[in-house]
Amino acid sequence: MADNAWYWTFEDASGTPVEVSADFAGSTFVDQAEAEAWVGEVFADLAAEGVDSVTLFEGDRKVYGPMSLHA
Repeated sequence: MADNAWYWTFEDASGTPVEVSADFAGSTFVDQAEAEAWVGEVFADLAAEGVDSVTLFEGDRKVYGPMSLHA
């Protein structure tokens, strides 16, 4: 992964990391807008895999989160 790649981590309701399917695992993005657009498109699929919240990173820097996938 590039040092400045944007990516999400996935957590359940207790904050425990969730391992998601290969369709979502390892997804990286060139910028924050692309990362946010992607999670907006797939949030229902992530929730179906047991993800309750996501956290956005740029490289090692936590940008924000955890952010709930529920209204």
